Amino acid sequence: MATSATAARHMVALPYPGRGHINPMLAVCRLLVGADGALTVTVVVTEEWHGLLASAGVSTTLPECVRLVTVPNVIPSEHGRGADHAGFIEAVSCNLAEPVERLLDRLVLELGRRPEAIVADTCLQWAVAAGARRGIPVCSLWTQPATFFLALCHLDVWPPVDEGASEEELSCKSMEQYVPGLSSVRLSDLKIFRAWERPMKIVAEAFANVRKAQCVLFTSFHELEPSSMNTIAESLRSPIYPIGPSILRAPDKGESARDEEHRRWLDAQPENSVLYVSFGSFVAMPPKQVEEIAVGLRDSAVRFFWVARDRATAGLREKCGDKGMAVPWCDQQEVLSHPSVGGFLSHCGWNSVLEAVCAGVPVIGFPVVWDQLVNARMVADEWKTGINLRQQRGEDGIVSRAAVSDAARKLMDLDSDAGREMRRRAAQLRDASRGAVLEGGSSQRSLSGFLEDLVDGKLEVAESSA
Repeated sequence: MATSATAARHMVALPYPGRGHINPMLAVCRLLVGADGALTVTVVVTEEWHGLLASAGVSTTLPECVRLVTVPNVIPSEHGRGADHAGFIEAVSCNLAEPVERLLDRLVLELGRRPEAIVADTCLQWAVAAGARRGIPVCSLWTQPATFFLALCHLDVWPPVDEGASEEELSCKSMEQYVPGLSSVRLSDLKIFRAWERPMKIVAEAFANVRKAQCVLFTSFHELEPSSMNTIAESLRSPIYPIGPSILRAPDKGESARDEEHRRWLDAQPENSVLYVSFGSFVAMPPKQVEEIAVGLRDSAVRFFWVARDRATAGLREKCGDKGMAVPWCDQQEVLSHPSVGGFLSHCGWNSVLEAVCAGVPVIGFPVVWDQLVNARMVADEWKTGINLRQQRGEDGIVSRAAVSDAARKLMDLDSDAGREMRRRAAQLRDASRGAVLEGGSSQRSLSGFLEDLVDGKLEVAESSA
Protein backbone atom coordinates (compact mmCIF):
# COMPACT_ATOMS: atom_id res chain seq x y z
CA MET A 1 0.00 0.00 0.00
CA ALA A 2 1.48 3.34 -1.06
CA THR A 3 1.33 5.92 1.66
CA SER A 4 4.39 8.14 1.35
CA ALA A 5 2.77 10.55 -1.09
CA THR A 6 -0.44 10.97 0.87
CA ALA A 7 -1.13 13.58 3.51
CA ALA A 8 -0.14 12.64 7.04
CA ARG A 9 -2.80 10.75 8.94
CA HIS A 10 -3.54 10.80 12.62
CA MET A 11 -5.18 8.30 14.98
CA VAL A 12 -6.00 8.50 18.67
CA ALA A 13 -5.53 5.36 20.79
CA LEU A 14 -7.59 4.88 23.96
CA PRO A 15 -6.31 1.91 25.98
CA TYR A 16 -8.10 0.60 29.04
CA PRO A 17 -5.96 1.66 32.04
CA GLY A 18 -4.43 -1.69 32.96
CA ARG A 19 -1.11 -3.31 31.99
CA GLY A 20 -2.82 -6.20 30.22
CA HIS A 21 -4.59 -3.66 27.98
CA ILE A 22 -2.03 -0.88 27.60
CA ASN A 23 0.80 -3.17 26.47
CA PRO A 24 -1.15 -4.77 23.59
CA MET A 25 -2.52 -1.34 22.58
CA LEU A 26 1.04 -0.01 22.32
CA ALA A 27 2.02 -3.12 20.36
CA VAL A 28 -0.84 -2.45 17.92
CA CYS A 29 0.25 1.19 17.58
CA ARG A 30 3.73 -0.02 16.66
CA LEU A 31 2.24 -2.30 14.01
CA LEU A 32 0.10 0.50 12.56
CA VAL A 33 2.86 3.08 12.22
CA GLY A 34 5.25 0.41 10.97
CA ALA A 35 2.85 -0.44 8.16
CA ASP A 36 1.89 3.15 7.30
CA GLY A 37 4.73 5.68 7.21
CA ALA A 38 2.28 8.58 6.96
CA LEU A 39 0.55 7.74 10.21
CA THR A 40 1.00 9.23 13.67
CA VAL A 41 -0.79 7.94 16.78
CA THR A 42 -1.59 9.80 20.00
CA VAL A 43 -2.05 7.41 22.94
CA VAL A 44 -4.14 8.72 25.83
CA VAL A 45 -3.16 7.51 29.31
CA THR A 46 -3.60 8.77 32.85
CA GLU A 47 -0.84 10.78 34.48
CA GLU A 48 -0.06 7.81 36.71
CA TRP A 49 0.27 5.46 33.76
CA HIS A 50 2.49 7.94 31.94
CA GLY A 51 4.84 7.79 34.94
CA LEU A 52 4.68 3.99 35.12
CA LEU A 53 5.50 3.62 31.42
CA ALA A 54 8.36 6.09 31.76
CA SER A 55 9.83 4.32 34.79
CA ALA A 56 9.63 0.98 32.96
CA GLY A 57 11.50 2.44 30.00
CA VAL A 58 8.56 1.90 27.63
CA SER A 59 8.13 5.58 26.68
CA THR A 60 11.65 5.89 25.32
CA THR A 61 11.32 2.81 23.11
CA LEU A 62 8.17 3.94 21.27
CA PRO A 63 8.57 5.19 17.68
CA GLU A 64 8.62 8.99 17.32
CA CYS A 65 5.27 8.89 15.56
CA VAL A 66 3.64 7.31 18.64
CA ARG A 67 3.28 9.89 21.40
CA LEU A 68 1.73 9.71 24.85
CA VAL A 69 -0.61 12.40 26.18
CA THR A 70 -2.25 12.44 29.60
CA VAL A 71 -5.55 12.98 31.33
CA PRO A 72 -5.81 13.52 35.11
CA ASN A 73 -5.82 10.61 37.58
CA VAL A 74 -9.59 10.37 37.92
CA ILE A 75 -9.53 6.63 38.68
CA PRO A 76 -8.03 4.61 41.57
CA SER A 77 -4.29 4.04 41.54
CA GLU A 78 -2.89 1.04 39.69
CA HIS A 79 -1.14 0.10 42.93
CA GLY A 80 -3.55 -2.04 44.90
CA ARG A 81 -6.51 -1.75 42.55
CA GLY A 82 -7.05 -5.47 42.94
CA ALA A 83 -8.38 -4.84 46.46
CA ASP A 84 -11.57 -3.42 44.90
CA HIS A 85 -11.54 -4.45 41.27
CA ALA A 86 -15.28 -3.87 40.85
CA GLY A 87 -14.83 -0.32 42.15
CA PHE A 88 -11.99 0.24 39.70
CA ILE A 89 -14.14 -0.92 36.78
CA GLU A 90 -16.93 1.38 37.93
CA ALA A 91 -14.54 4.36 38.13
CA VAL A 92 -13.21 3.76 34.61
CA SER A 93 -16.80 3.54 33.38
CA CYS A 94 -18.00 6.72 35.11
CA ASN A 95 -14.99 9.02 35.55
CA LEU A 96 -12.69 8.63 32.56
CA ALA A 97 -14.95 9.57 29.65
CA GLU A 98 -15.26 13.30 30.38
CA PRO A 99 -11.53 14.15 30.54
CA VAL A 100 -10.84 11.95 27.50
CA GLU A 101 -13.55 13.72 25.49
CA ARG A 102 -12.15 17.12 26.47
CA LEU A 103 -8.74 15.95 25.28
CA LEU A 104 -10.22 14.74 21.98
CA ASP A 105 -11.72 18.18 21.37
CA ARG A 106 -8.39 19.83 22.17
CA LEU A 107 -6.57 17.53 19.75
CA VAL A 108 -9.05 18.40 16.99
CA LEU A 109 -8.37 22.10 17.59
CA GLU A 110 -4.60 21.56 17.56
CA LEU A 111 -4.71 19.53 14.34
CA GLY A 112 -7.29 21.70 12.64
CA ARG A 113 -9.19 18.53 11.66
CA ARG A 114 -10.60 15.35 13.09
CA PRO A 115 -8.37 12.29 13.50
CA GLU A 116 -8.88 9.62 10.85
CA ALA A 117 -9.88 7.15 13.56
CA ILE A 118 -9.97 6.32 17.24
CA VAL A 119 -8.63 2.91 18.25
CA ALA A 120 -10.40 2.25 21.56
CA ASP A 121 -10.27 -0.71 23.90
CA THR A 122 -13.57 -2.59 23.68
CA CYS A 123 -13.94 -2.41 27.46
CA LEU A 124 -14.26 1.40 27.33
CA GLN A 125 -17.99 1.22 26.76
CA TRP A 126 -18.34 4.99 26.24
CA ALA A 127 -15.73 5.29 23.48
CA VAL A 128 -17.91 4.43 20.48
CA ALA A 129 -20.44 7.13 21.35
CA ALA A 130 -17.64 9.65 21.98
CA GLY A 131 -16.33 9.08 18.47
CA ALA A 132 -19.75 9.09 16.86
CA ARG A 133 -20.59 12.49 18.39
CA ARG A 134 -17.52 13.90 16.65
CA GLY A 135 -17.93 12.00 13.39
CA ILE A 136 -14.72 10.02 14.04
CA PRO A 137 -14.64 6.30 13.13
CA VAL A 138 -14.05 4.09 16.17
CA CYS A 139 -12.05 0.89 15.74
CA SER A 140 -12.67 -1.34 18.73
CA LEU A 141 -9.57 -3.23 19.93
CA TRP A 142 -10.12 -6.53 21.75
CA THR A 143 -7.06 -7.52 23.80
CA GLN A 144 -8.30 -10.96 24.88
CA PRO A 145 -9.07 -14.11 22.86
CA ALA A 146 -11.62 -13.99 20.06
CA THR A 147 -13.31 -16.98 21.70
CA PHE A 148 -14.07 -14.93 24.81
CA PHE A 149 -15.24 -12.02 22.64
CA LEU A 150 -17.66 -14.43 20.95
CA ALA A 151 -19.03 -15.54 24.32
CA LEU A 152 -19.60 -11.97 25.51
CA CYS A 153 -21.16 -11.04 22.17
CA HIS A 154 -23.90 -13.56 22.95
CA LEU A 155 -24.75 -12.59 26.52
CA ASP A 156 -28.40 -12.68 25.47
CA VAL A 157 -28.30 -16.46 24.94
CA TRP A 158 -26.41 -17.35 28.10
CA PRO A 159 -28.58 -19.93 29.87
CA PRO A 160 -29.68 -19.60 33.49
CA VAL A 161 -27.30 -21.38 35.82
CA ASP A 162 -28.64 -24.09 38.09
CA GLU A 163 -27.66 -22.72 41.49
CA GLY A 164 -28.08 -26.16 43.02
CA ALA A 165 -25.52 -27.75 40.69
CA SER A 166 -21.94 -28.19 41.86
CA GLU A 167 -19.09 -26.46 40.05
CA GLU A 168 -17.85 -29.88 38.97
CA GLU A 169 -21.18 -30.58 37.25
CA LEU A 170 -21.30 -27.13 35.64
CA SER A 171 -17.69 -27.37 34.45
CA CYS A 172 -18.66 -30.42 32.39
CA LYS A 173 -21.26 -28.46 30.41
CA SER A 174 -20.05 -26.12 27.69
CA MET A 175 -21.62 -23.19 25.84
CA GLU A 176 -21.20 -25.08 22.55
CA GLN A 177 -24.89 -26.03 22.47
CA TYR A 178 -25.87 -22.34 22.62
CA VAL A 179 -23.11 -20.76 20.50
CA PRO A 180 -21.08 -23.01 18.15
CA GLY A 181 -17.35 -22.73 18.81
CA LEU A 182 -17.59 -22.13 22.56
CA SER A 183 -16.55 -25.53 23.90
CA SER A 184 -13.89 -23.82 26.05
CA VAL A 185 -16.51 -21.72 27.87
CA ARG A 186 -18.30 -23.72 30.58
CA LEU A 187 -21.46 -23.04 32.56
CA SER A 188 -19.30 -22.88 35.69
CA ASP A 189 -17.65 -19.78 34.17
CA LEU A 190 -21.03 -18.11 33.69
CA LYS A 191 -21.81 -18.63 37.34
CA ILE A 192 -18.54 -16.90 38.30
CA PHE A 193 -19.06 -14.02 35.88
CA ARG A 194 -22.62 -13.37 36.99
CA ALA A 195 -21.45 -12.99 40.57
CA TRP A 196 -19.86 -9.70 39.42
CA GLU A 197 -23.20 -7.99 38.95
CA ARG A 198 -22.21 -4.37 38.26
CA PRO A 199 -19.07 -5.16 36.18
CA MET A 200 -21.15 -7.51 34.01
CA LYS A 201 -23.67 -4.72 33.34
CA ILE A 202 -20.79 -2.57 32.10
CA VAL A 203 -19.56 -5.47 29.94
CA ALA A 204 -23.06 -5.89 28.49
CA GLU A 205 -23.11 -2.18 27.64
CA ALA A 206 -19.67 -2.42 26.03
CA PHE A 207 -20.76 -5.33 23.83
CA ALA A 208 -23.95 -3.57 22.82
CA ASN A 209 -21.81 -0.61 21.75
CA VAL A 210 -19.13 -2.66 19.99
CA ARG A 211 -21.74 -3.52 17.36
CA LYS A 212 -21.87 0.22 16.55
CA ALA A 213 -18.09 0.49 16.08
CA GLN A 214 -16.81 0.84 12.52
CA CYS A 215 -14.63 -2.27 12.89
CA VAL A 216 -13.03 -4.59 15.44
CA LEU A 217 -9.29 -5.32 15.71
CA PHE A 218 -8.02 -8.48 17.42
CA THR A 219 -4.61 -9.08 18.99
CA SER A 220 -5.07 -12.77 18.17
CA PHE A 221 -4.53 -14.28 14.72
CA HIS A 222 -6.82 -16.31 12.51
CA GLU A 223 -4.96 -19.63 12.63
CA LEU A 224 -5.09 -19.66 16.43
CA GLU A 225 -8.88 -19.31 16.70
CA PRO A 226 -10.32 -19.93 13.22
CA SER A 227 -13.80 -21.06 14.29
CA SER A 228 -14.37 -18.11 16.61
CA MET A 229 -12.98 -15.63 14.09
CA ASN A 230 -15.27 -16.94 11.35
CA THR A 231 -18.35 -16.90 13.59
CA ILE A 232 -17.64 -13.34 14.75
CA ALA A 233 -17.15 -12.17 11.15
CA GLU A 234 -20.53 -13.64 10.25
CA SER A 235 -22.37 -12.17 13.24
CA LEU A 236 -21.07 -8.56 13.15
CA ARG A 237 -22.12 -6.03 10.56
CA SER A 238 -18.75 -4.27 10.74
CA PRO A 239 -15.52 -5.85 9.44
CA ILE A 240 -13.03 -7.58 11.74
CA TYR A 241 -9.25 -7.50 11.41
CA PRO A 242 -7.17 -10.14 13.28
CA ILE A 243 -3.71 -8.54 13.27
CA GLY A 244 -1.86 -10.47 16.00
CA PRO A 245 0.02 -11.82 17.69
CA SER A 246 0.38 -8.25 19.02
CA ILE A 247 3.00 -8.33 21.76
CA LEU A 248 4.86 -5.34 23.19
CA ARG A 249 8.56 -6.06 23.35
CA ALA A 250 9.85 -5.27 26.85
CA PRO A 251 12.55 -2.57 26.88
CA ASP A 252 16.05 -3.56 27.87
CA LYS A 253 16.16 -2.18 31.40
CA GLY A 254 19.89 -2.86 31.60
CA GLU A 255 19.65 -3.93 35.19
CA SER A 256 22.94 -5.61 34.83
CA ALA A 257 24.14 -7.58 37.84
CA ARG A 258 20.80 -9.02 38.82
CA ASP A 259 19.78 -9.73 35.21
CA GLU A 260 23.19 -11.18 34.46
CA GLU A 261 22.84 -13.51 37.44
CA HIS A 262 19.65 -15.05 36.17
CA ARG A 263 20.90 -15.17 32.57
CA ARG A 264 23.97 -17.07 33.74
CA TRP A 265 21.73 -19.44 35.68
CA LEU A 266 19.56 -20.10 32.60
CA ASP A 267 22.61 -20.51 30.38
CA ALA A 268 23.92 -23.21 32.73
CA GLN A 269 20.77 -25.38 32.49
CA PRO A 270 20.20 -28.16 29.94
CA GLU A 271 18.00 -27.48 26.91
CA ASN A 272 14.22 -27.57 27.61
CA SER A 273 14.80 -28.38 31.27
CA VAL A 274 13.48 -25.23 33.01
CA LEU A 275 9.87 -24.49 33.91
CA TYR A 276 9.31 -20.72 33.82
CA VAL A 277 6.83 -19.57 36.51
CA SER A 278 4.97 -16.25 36.44
CA PHE A 279 1.46 -15.20 37.44
CA GLY A 280 1.44 -11.78 35.79
CA SER A 281 1.37 -8.27 37.18
CA PHE A 282 -2.12 -8.27 38.68
CA VAL A 283 -3.18 -11.67 39.96
CA ALA A 284 -2.81 -12.11 43.72
CA MET A 285 -2.83 -15.58 45.28
CA PRO A 286 -3.46 -16.57 48.89
CA PRO A 287 -0.22 -17.23 50.79
CA LYS A 288 -1.29 -20.85 51.28
CA GLN A 289 -1.53 -21.33 47.49
CA VAL A 290 1.88 -19.76 46.91
CA GLU A 291 3.28 -22.13 49.54
CA GLU A 292 1.72 -25.18 47.84
CA ILE A 293 3.09 -24.14 44.45
CA ALA A 294 6.59 -23.55 45.83
CA VAL A 295 6.73 -26.85 47.70
CA GLY A 296 5.14 -28.72 44.80
CA LEU A 297 7.75 -27.41 42.40
CA ARG A 298 10.55 -28.29 44.80
CA ASP A 299 9.15 -31.80 45.26
CA SER A 300 8.86 -32.30 41.49
CA ALA A 301 12.67 -32.07 41.15
CA VAL A 302 12.05 -30.00 38.01
CA ARG A 303 14.28 -26.98 37.45
CA PHE A 304 12.23 -23.79 37.61
CA PHE A 305 12.66 -20.05 37.23
CA TRP A 306 10.06 -18.04 39.18
CA VAL A 307 9.33 -14.33 38.65
CA ALA A 308 7.78 -13.28 41.95
CA ARG A 309 7.36 -9.55 41.21
CA ASP A 310 6.24 -7.89 44.45
CA ARG A 311 6.17 -11.10 46.42
CA ALA A 312 8.89 -12.03 48.92
CA THR A 313 11.54 -13.23 46.50
CA ALA A 314 13.97 -14.05 49.28
CA GLY A 315 11.42 -16.29 51.00
CA LEU A 316 10.70 -18.11 47.76
CA ARG A 317 14.38 -18.66 47.16
CA GLU A 318 14.56 -20.53 50.45
CA LYS A 319 11.67 -22.80 49.38
CA CYS A 320 13.04 -23.33 45.88
CA GLY A 321 15.98 -25.43 46.92
CA ASP A 322 18.90 -25.95 44.58
CA LYS A 323 16.66 -26.65 41.57
CA GLY A 324 15.02 -23.23 41.45
CA MET A 325 15.74 -19.55 40.94
CA ALA A 326 13.41 -16.73 42.11
CA VAL A 327 13.73 -13.15 40.80
CA PRO A 328 11.55 -10.02 41.09
CA TRP A 329 11.59 -9.13 37.36
CA CYS A 330 12.65 -10.42 33.96
CA ASP A 331 12.01 -9.90 30.27
CA GLN A 332 9.37 -12.59 29.85
CA GLN A 333 9.72 -12.94 26.08
CA GLU A 334 13.47 -13.27 26.40
CA VAL A 335 13.15 -15.96 29.07
CA LEU A 336 10.47 -17.91 27.20
CA SER A 337 12.71 -17.91 24.13
CA HIS A 338 15.77 -19.12 26.05
CA PRO A 339 16.89 -22.62 24.92
CA SER A 340 16.83 -23.95 28.50
CA VAL A 341 13.13 -23.09 29.00
CA GLY A 342 10.80 -25.96 28.16
CA GLY A 343 7.56 -25.02 29.94
CA PHE A 344 5.56 -22.18 31.45
CA LEU A 345 3.45 -22.25 34.65
CA SER A 346 1.12 -19.29 34.07
CA HIS A 347 -2.07 -17.57 35.21
CA CYS A 348 -2.97 -17.68 31.49
CA GLY A 349 -3.54 -13.99 30.93
CA TRP A 350 -3.95 -13.52 27.18
CA ASN A 351 -0.69 -11.63 26.67
CA SER A 352 1.23 -14.41 28.44
CA VAL A 353 -0.57 -17.07 26.39
CA LEU A 354 0.34 -15.28 23.15
CA GLU A 355 3.97 -15.01 24.27
CA ALA A 356 4.03 -18.74 25.01
CA VAL A 357 2.50 -19.46 21.60
CA CYS A 358 5.11 -17.32 19.85
CA ALA A 359 7.92 -19.05 21.77
CA GLY A 360 6.53 -22.54 21.13
CA VAL A 361 6.48 -23.34 24.85
CA PRO A 362 3.84 -25.65 26.43
CA VAL A 363 1.88 -24.28 29.39
CA ILE A 364 0.59 -25.38 32.79
CA GLY A 365 -2.47 -23.19 33.27
CA PHE A 366 -3.27 -21.80 36.71
CA PRO A 367 -6.21 -19.51 35.84
CA VAL A 368 -7.85 -17.34 38.48
CA VAL A 369 -10.28 -14.87 36.90
CA TRP A 370 -12.06 -13.64 33.78
CA ASP A 371 -10.73 -14.82 30.38
CA GLN A 372 -7.94 -16.79 32.07
CA LEU A 373 -10.46 -19.59 32.70
CA VAL A 374 -11.21 -19.84 28.98
CA ASN A 375 -7.58 -19.37 27.93
CA ALA A 376 -6.40 -22.28 30.09
CA ARG A 377 -9.00 -24.58 28.55
CA MET A 378 -8.02 -23.58 25.03
CA VAL A 379 -4.40 -24.39 25.88
CA ALA A 380 -5.23 -27.79 27.38
CA ASP A 381 -8.33 -28.96 25.50
CA GLU A 382 -8.33 -27.27 22.07
CA TRP A 383 -4.69 -26.73 21.20
CA LYS A 384 -3.48 -29.56 23.47
CA THR A 385 -0.31 -27.65 24.29
CA GLY A 386 -0.51 -27.92 28.05
CA ILE A 387 -2.29 -28.84 31.29
CA ASN A 388 -5.09 -27.01 33.11
CA LEU A 389 -4.71 -27.14 36.90
CA ARG A 390 -8.00 -25.43 37.77
CA GLN A 391 -9.85 -28.74 37.93
CA GLN A 392 -7.35 -29.92 40.55
CA ARG A 393 -8.56 -27.51 43.25
CA GLY A 394 -9.67 -28.98 46.56
CA GLU A 395 -12.77 -28.04 48.55
CA ASP A 396 -10.87 -25.07 49.98
CA GLY A 397 -10.12 -23.81 46.46
CA ILE A 398 -6.41 -24.61 46.78
CA VAL A 399 -4.45 -26.71 44.28
CA SER A 400 -2.31 -29.08 46.31
CA ARG A 401 1.46 -29.42 46.14
CA ALA A 402 1.00 -32.97 44.87
CA ALA A 403 -1.09 -31.76 41.89
CA VAL A 404 1.47 -29.05 41.10
CA SER A 405 4.31 -31.54 41.34
CA ASP A 406 2.57 -34.10 39.10
CA ALA A 407 1.76 -31.47 36.44
CA ALA A 408 5.33 -30.11 36.44
CA ARG A 409 6.81 -33.58 36.01
CA LYS A 410 4.36 -34.49 33.24
CA LEU A 411 4.89 -31.30 31.25
CA MET A 412 8.67 -31.35 31.57
CA ASP A 413 9.15 -35.05 30.79
CA LEU A 414 10.88 -34.86 27.42
CA ASP A 415 10.82 -38.62 26.96
CA SER A 416 7.12 -39.27 27.50
CA ASP A 417 4.63 -39.45 24.62
CA ALA A 418 2.49 -36.77 26.31
CA GLY A 419 5.42 -34.39 26.74
CA ARG A 420 6.60 -34.86 23.15
CA GLU A 421 3.08 -34.35 21.77
CA MET A 422 2.54 -31.09 23.69
CA ARG A 423 5.88 -29.81 22.37
CA ARG A 424 5.06 -30.83 18.82
CA ARG A 425 1.75 -28.97 18.92
CA ALA A 426 3.34 -25.94 20.60
CA ALA A 427 5.94 -25.82 17.81
CA GLN A 428 3.14 -25.90 15.21
CA LEU A 429 1.44 -22.89 16.83
CA ARG A 430 4.79 -21.07 17.01
CA ASP A 431 5.30 -21.59 13.29
CA ALA A 432 1.73 -20.45 12.59
CA SER A 433 2.22 -17.29 14.65
CA ARG A 434 5.36 -16.44 12.70
CA GLY A 435 3.73 -17.15 9.37
CA ALA A 436 0.75 -14.93 10.19
CA VAL A 437 2.86 -11.76 10.38
CA LEU A 438 5.13 -12.46 7.39
CA GLU A 439 4.47 -10.87 4.01
CA GLY A 440 1.35 -12.54 2.65
CA GLY A 441 0.42 -14.01 6.05
CA SER A 442 -3.10 -13.75 7.41
CA SER A 443 -2.39 -10.99 9.94
CA GLN A 444 -0.21 -9.01 7.54
CA ARG A 445 -3.00 -9.09 4.94
CA SER A 446 -5.55 -8.14 7.59
CA LEU A 447 -3.43 -5.18 8.77
CA SER A 448 -2.96 -3.95 5.21
CA GLY A 449 -6.67 -4.36 4.55
CA PHE A 450 -7.54 -2.31 7.63
CA LEU A 451 -5.26 0.57 6.64
CA GLU A 452 -6.49 0.51 3.05
CA ASP A 453 -10.13 0.55 4.16
CA LEU A 454 -9.36 3.48 6.46
CA VAL A 455 -7.65 5.48 3.70
CA ASP A 456 -10.40 4.66 1.20
CA GLY A 457 -13.08 5.94 3.58
CA LYS A 458 -14.77 2.56 3.99
CA LEU A 459 -14.81 2.96 7.79
CA GLU A 460 -16.51 6.35 7.89
CA VAL A 461 -19.17 7.00 10.53
CA ALA A 462 -22.68 6.48 9.18
CA GLU A 463 -25.02 9.43 9.60
CA SER A 464 -27.35 7.35 11.79
CA SER A 465 -24.55 6.64 14.32
CA ALA A 466 -23.46 10.22 14.92
